[in-house]
Amino acid sequence: MHDATDNGPSGHRPRALLSMEAGIAERLFTDAHLTRLTGLVRIDPGLIADRLTDPVPAVAAALAEAELLITCWGAPPLTAAVLDGAPRLRAVVHAAGSVKHHITDACWERGLDVASAAGANALPVAEYTLAAILFAGKNVLGSALRYRSLRAEHDWRAELDGAGNYRRTVGIVGASRIGRRVIELLRPFDLDVLLYDPYVDAAAAAALGVTSVPLDELCARSQVVSVHAPQIPATLHMIGTAQLAAMADGSTLINTARGSLIDEDALLPELVSGRLHAVLDVTEPELPAAGSPLYDLPNVLLTPHIAGSLGGEIHRMADQALDEVERFVKGVPFADPVHPAALHLSA
Repeated sequence: MHDATDNGPSGHRPRALLSMEAGIAERLFTDAHLTRLTGLVRIDPGLIADRLTDPVPAVAAALAEAELLITCWGAPPLTAAVLDGAPRLRAVVHAAGSVKHHITDACWERGLDVASAAGANALPVAEYTLAAILFAGKNVLGSALRYRSLRAEHDWRAELDGAGNYRRTVGIVGASRIGRRVIELLRPFDLDVLLYDPYVDAAAAAALGVTSVPLDELCARSQVVSVHAPQIPATLHMIGTAQLAAMADGSTLINTARGSLIDEDALLPELVSGRLHAVLDVTEPELPAAGSPLYDLPNVLLTPHIAGSLGGEIHRMADQALDEVERFVKGVPFADPVHPAALHLSA
């Protein structure tokens, strides 16, 4: 961990630099955040390093003095060449989720400490998922569309016989940070929760209050399947033809992870036929082709990757990031460090 000998509110204030896509910092930090930030570190909050390869002179000068880099969405990669221009850099605090886009092997070889606000970003994803699960159980999307179409008295109790959330089975694919938060949010409800995660044994699953089962069994037993595994080679198209065929007629597949986890070529026929329902916040590709049936199918709720932090929710990530900056200044370990050995199993 970084040397704390001369850090602290009354002593040395480390130099820091913001590095992220242009326009992000203005949305990420409120005036209160900037006041806190400039009280903790020496920084020019108006200087944003959105490019670190052949940087403009002001960025190059700030990078050469920076002990701390504060990053967010669109941060440029910290390659070995970039780090050569940052001889004093000791840590990176990422005010967003995954660091895989900009933290390179060179960072770990250099011994940099890295923290992430992934915990803060996980919360709105889990909240979106909870709403999707409960709405799926009540067939809210289908009922709303039918109501709009009928515009007349109708026997909804007869049509929705068998719907509802009491004693429904929900399958969680992946005990990731978000998956675990979803499990936690589901506890107050009268639902039976299954889990598939090859790295969680039966005892650990029981401690989470869920039942560990193989993936195909989870798909067969669950009325709702929600995907929360990381995007890694082992999870490519992990929900494919066999898993979709195992799902019961009328069940719902939710994906707030990455589109590549589901074999869309296998999913589309199941959705076009109406046999399955889906809530898709992510797709493969991320923007479906203009002619994709996903836009128009009445049994699909398609959203444009909005489950994660947006609007005022990004200020929660700023809060967590500034908490980590304060820990760096005080010379104490990060509360939510990124461990390089675990990156191959994370988003």
